[in-house]
Amino acid sequence: MNRLAGHYTYGRLLRYCLAPVAMMVFSSIYGVVDGFFVSNWAGQTAFAAVNLIMPALMILGGLGFMYGTGGTALAARTLGEGKKELASRYFSMVTWTAVVTGVLTGALGSIFAPDIARLLGADAGMMQDCVEYARVILFFNATFILQNVFQSFLAAAGRPGLGFVCTVAAGITNMILDWLFIAVFGWGTSGAALATGLGTCVGSIPPLVWFMTSRSSSLRLMAVVPAAGPVARACPSS
Repeated sequence: MNRLAGHYTYGRLLRYCLAPVAMMVFSSIYGVVDGFFVSNWAGQTAFAAVNLIMPALMILGGLGFMYGTGGTALAARTLGEGKKELASRYFSMVTWTAVVTGVLTGALGSIFAPDIARLLGADAGMMQDCVEYARVILFFNATFILQNVFQSFLAAAGRPGLGFVCTVAAGITNMILDWLFIAVFGWGTSGAALATGLGTCVGSIPPLVWFMTSRSSSLRLMAVVPAAGPVARACPSS
């Protein structure tokens, strides 16, 4: 069943629009909450280090928005043409490409974290905090990218509410773990990064399992033969 088909009322349109907007708001909480706990319990140098390295990490994790928005446009158009199986194949290609990209960019980013921090202007006092925060965050780069990917695809599958619930749960997990890891355990920037990373797991793994097992979803995650064409068409569409 294609949940996107049918007549749209204002209420139905708002249901599909408000959920992704709310997800974006809750996603932005990560950096704010990390900054609050780091500045109050780890010190101003650690806080400056987190803010210095954050743009580079957001660029890598933000690849998920490119895959998600472009891939959703391609899959939704294919669903509208009545080609459900092909739409699922496009969705699967984009999703597995996002996973591979997340792993590769996370590994490369970890290796070159000191160089990235130095390029962004980190001094000797900030270098350790920058590198520690970056490497822990980048360990979870694949789940961060997937969370962003699924925000869009869940709407195409007719379940924007599920994406909203997972993103809210991820944000709450991040807040609680920030308090535990930084204020209680005193793990500093590493604790802040670990809290964020585990939060992205909450936001990405349940949708991943749902897409693999649900019988009601318009899109199904499957094993596919890699093809560059659909991914290449999806990326410019974002």
